Amino acid sequence: MKKVVKKTKNHLMELMENQAIKFVVNSSDKNFIREIEIVKKIASILGVTKKGKEEFDYFKKLVEAKHPVKRLIKRINDELNPHCRNLLFKNIFLKSLYWKKKKNKFAKREGFKGPTNIVVSPTMKCNLRCDGCWAGKFQKVPDLEMCLLERIVEEVREMGVNFITITGGEPFIRTDLFNLYEKYPDVYFQIYTNATLINEEVAKKLGEIGNAAVMISVEGGEEKTDARRGNGVYRKGVKAMNNLKKEGVPFGFSVVATRYNVEEITSDEFIDDLIEKGCLNGWYFQYIPIGRNPDTSLMLTPEQRDYMRKRVYKIRNTKPIFLADFWNDGPLMNGCMAGGKSYLHINPLGDIEPCAFAQFAIDNIRNKTITEALKSPFFKAIREGIPYDGNLLRPCMVVDRPEILRDHVKRFGAHPTYPGGDCLLSSPIKDELDKYAKGVKKIYDKAWQERDWITLFTTDYL
Repeated sequence: MKKVVKKTKNHLMELMENQAIKFVVNSSDKNFIREIEIVKKIASILGVTKKGKEEFDYFKKLVEAKHPVKRLIKRINDELNPHCRNLLFKNIFLKSLYWKKKKNKFAKREGFKGPTNIVVSPTMKCNLRCDGCWAGKFQKVPDLEMCLLERIVEEVREMGVNFITITGGEPFIRTDLFNLYEKYPDVYFQIYTNATLINEEVAKKLGEIGNAAVMISVEGGEEKTDARRGNGVYRKGVKAMNNLKKEGVPFGFSVVATRYNVEEITSDEFIDDLIEKGCLNGWYFQYIPIGRNPDTSLMLTPEQRDYMRKRVYKIRNTKPIFLADFWNDGPLMNGCMAGGKSYLHINPLGDIEPCAFAQFAIDNIRNKTITEALKSPFFKAIREGIPYDGNLLRPCMVVDRPEILRDHVKRFGAHPTYPGGDCLLSSPIKDELDKYAKGVKKIYDKAWQERDWITLFTTDYL
């Protein structure tokens, strides 16, 4: 009897997936809303939680209000090839119930919730030498072996994680990574790249694999990108976008906000141009003084960070592109994501770091499992301290509450994972971070108290 029930549920799940993809890509707004209700009913049979049902209603409300999220979905339908489109919807959205069960099983067994995303740097080799790159100190480090990469994927799949970010270094230097993506079609990979190696052949291969999205690094327009990354890099990135668009591969942009580009990278002109080029999403990071030649004068001022926060809110809710702000979206992620609360980072040496920007470690993947690292006093203390003082707009232990990172490193004896990596802990960078954090606190405590923030989507801008 149990086998019959399981088979029936699996059949219903397959029907829901196929129906969902069908209505997402083909429906008018009116039919779209009707189909949401159908999928919601099927989901109820399959055991979707009350929160899951509320998310269906939330999405329905956005569509009814003509929110640009529906236009974004139409872009996904129109611009991606069918294979990429179907794997994007299935792996990220429609298989969530399956992975949720694995997450719950892990939490019940281990006594704590696992992460939702893993960031892995398989290599730190790069064909560029960008100023201020956090990977810049690792250039001569050996690559992470494929057997370890496969073990990492296997481990996190058992935790219920099917979203893995690949960064570096320049990932496309390692052509064997295509084998990793192909081996795990139920996992979705997000690849951060300078895009200079994405020729027509690489784009075609990504289109055939289907379960990877590409995030292309820019610093603004051509002038600012080439100033940091080298002459001609911007145009190579645009050419890569054209290659990916031709093959129907999902791609977006990644940008590091500094004191000198924040207005440009949050302008309507910048975003409209990237939408026209085919970007479906964008990631905003802020400059952190680590890596090659750390320079605190490049950091955003507290006022500029607040300006970027408000601009991202507006763009995300008025244009057909999904934007995420790694720091200012703290309310969306319920605070800091580090220490395995939502994610962790594994570098090419195998060091298991709480965050890609907090480059300190105690454990290594070569002699510990990820689960063992998550159970370490170091990672456990990080998770238990979140969200610090409760203000989710100041989520970061590196730049918002730097004294917390210093305390964790000292208390648990975590070592820097590259020579000079402890520059965050001592003067003059320590003093500048404390000064910056004080300025952010003044602005963001007021914003938090006045509820001048949103989590994700809103109809207030429509």
